[in-house]
Amino acid sequence: MEEILEKIDRSRIPKHVAIIMDGNGRWAKNLLLPRTAGHKKGVDAVEEVLEAASILGVEALTLYAFSTENWKRPTEEVSYIFKLPKLFYTRLIDKLMLWNIKIKWIGEITKLPNTMQKLIADFESKTEKNTGLLLYLAFNYGARSEITATVKKISQAVLDGELAISEIDEAFFGTQLYTGENVNVDFLIRTSGELRMSNFLLWQIAYSELYFTDKLWPDFSKNDFYHAIFDYQQRNIRKGGL
Repeated sequence: MEEILEKIDRSRIPKHVAIIMDGNGRWAKNLLLPRTAGHKKGVDAVEEVLEAASILGVEALTLYAFSTENWKRPTEEVSYIFKLPKLFYTRLIDKLMLWNIKIKWIGEITKLPNTMQKLIADFESKTEKNTGLLLYLAFNYGARSEITATVKKISQAVLDGELAISEIDEAFFGTQLYTGENVNVDFLIRTSGELRMSNFLLWQIAYSELYFTDKLWPDFSKNDFYHAIFDYQQRNIRKGGL
């Protein structure tokens, strides 16, 4: 681990990293365990990546925890996933404070159970004064839903006379998304070998560098994150330029 850390240029760390945490179910299946065991083990990987991102000085990190499409999964699995935020809070809140991490939950939060909404509010309140890594947890999130909701919000502002159509451009629209001023994702990581975006941050990743690994999410470690960042730094990142 120390060897790859020494190779990373601390002046070229991507400001905003996003991760599609995929492979919990397959990890569990490979070990003949219930899918819920994979989700529980996935919390360990979250802890690893949060520590690594904090060490490197990543400014914003967005993790895809539960999509608007995940409701289609078996009820037992969905119910267990809804218990994970409390597990995450219990296990990691002290470390989040130690690492100075601020949390913001993004997605259709108002459609979640009231008990989960309260926990989410507690999470944000507890960490709101932290000034280090900004962690976006995408829960009940879908990019198409986000964009649709943003269009409705802007349209209502125009109808109410609070916003002129001439004020609407790409820059303004981006700031109205869930990620606010951190609209541009520099680097997107997806685990488990799947090669698709799965309705995740479709506006924000317009010029993201993409990184796919066959590692299943529960096996993704700090070292894997460092290797991904090193890979990012080897690229000629042009974002449409030369």
